[in-house]
Amino acid sequence: MRAISWLFNWTVLILTFGRELAKSVHDVVLNVLHPKRVSQSAIVEVPLDVKSDLGIALLANMVTLTPGTTTLYISEDKSRLYAHVMNYSDSVIQDIKQGFERQILKVLR
Repeated sequence: MRAISWLFNWTVLILTFGRELAKSVHDVVLNVLHPKRVSQSAIVEVPLDVKSDLGIALLANMVTLTPGTTTLYISEDKSRLYAHVMNYSDSVIQDIKQGFERQILKVLR
C-alpha cells in the first residue's frame, strides 16, 4: 500500500509541474507576442515549510524550470526562498506553496 501511495504522490507532483509548465509557457509566449502585456515583474519571498535539502532543491529547481520564474536565493537558515517572477500577482506565493511545495511535502514524507 505504501508503494502505491508513493507512486501516486510522485505522479501528482509530475502532473502538477506539467500543468504549471504549460500555463507558464503559454503566458511567456503571449508576453513575447505582446510585450505591453507584461504587467509587473518582482522578486518574491516565499516562506518554506519544506525543510530537507532534497525538498528545497526540488522546489527551487521546479520554480526555475518554470518559464517566467527563477530561483535567486535560499536563506541561510533554509526558511525562505527568493524568486524572480515575470508577471507578479498577489497569488504567486500561494501558488508556489499550494502547488509545488504542498506536493513535494507529500512526496517526501
